[in-house]
Amino acid sequence: MEDSYVLQLLKPKFKDFHLCFCGFAECKPLHSYGPAARPNYILHYVMKGKGIYQVGETKYQLKEGQAFLIEPESLTFYQADKKEPWSYLWVGFGGTEAQRFVRDLGLNSRQLTCECEYGKELEKIVFEMLQHTHSTVENLYYLQGKLYQFFSVLARGIEIQQYVDDTKESIHVQEAIAYIKNCYSKKITVEDIADYLAINRSYLYTIFKNSLGISPKDFLTEFRISRGKEQLTLTDLSVEEVAVSCGYRNSLAFGKVFKQKIGMTPTQYRNDNRKVARERLISVQNELKEYKKHKKIYVGEGEKREGEKE
Repeated sequence: MEDSYVLQLLKPKFKDFHLCFCGFAECKPLHSYGPAARPNYILHYVMKGKGIYQVGETKYQLKEGQAFLIEPESLTFYQADKKEPWSYLWVGFGGTEAQRFVRDLGLNSRQLTCECEYGKELEKIVFEMLQHTHSTVENLYYLQGKLYQFFSVLARGIEIQQYVDDTKESIHVQEAIAYIKNCYSKKITVEDIADYLAINRSYLYTIFKNSLGISPKDFLTEFRISRGKEQLTLTDLSVEEVAVSCGYRNSLAFGKVFKQKIGMTPTQYRNDNRKVARERLISVQNELKEYKKHKKIYVGEGEKREGEKE
């Protein structure tokens, strides 16, 4: 479980670089998210505590002051520490130039973590974003400016920790995951993945089990269902359209696998998640007010507590 505060924008105004959502969460011990994939970039910054972040076969141990990047369509898993569960903030973003902005920070598919000493400034920016929940033109421009400010602070204080793993098995797994991310909607099979890598199916199975702990077939299924969950929640596509876009013949085939994995039909999942999203959006401002009673807010170069006079 986690106590979270979330802002989500369903219709971005800017095409080249835009905010999709942002938030802050205080996690309970061993609270986890995933395995799941998202259609956009997400940057998490750890405010306190510890946790793990896993992408494919690579697992990162993270703590206060560190950040991790989630790339679009990348199947990831992250979990709070049992003894020192983390609190983190996040910013989700997309657009035609989003990748360039990420690269400017020194982050990429092989470099997904970093450090930044300006956590309080990042926290201040995110909480200012969370207070602008109405989709007015004024707020959209305000949020766009705050997104640039968030990246500016990161760029000023970022420190990169290098991670290198160039084993042959690792490269094969990374290439297989990249192929799945690009082609999952095209009804590909495990045989297609093995053919693309020019290796046999049994070897593909072995390196996936060794690296990720699951078979390539299960990985492909998990990725498709995760992508389907995102589309059911964030788009108005019909279940049939979601099914086809995720590589299934039709909604019946998709629905059967979806219910096996999730425990409910796609329509039930959509209805339940949209109800939760609406309730969270309505309550977020009240939650923020309650939260700020016990936290410091930062104004300019000084600081004060909520309700304190200048």
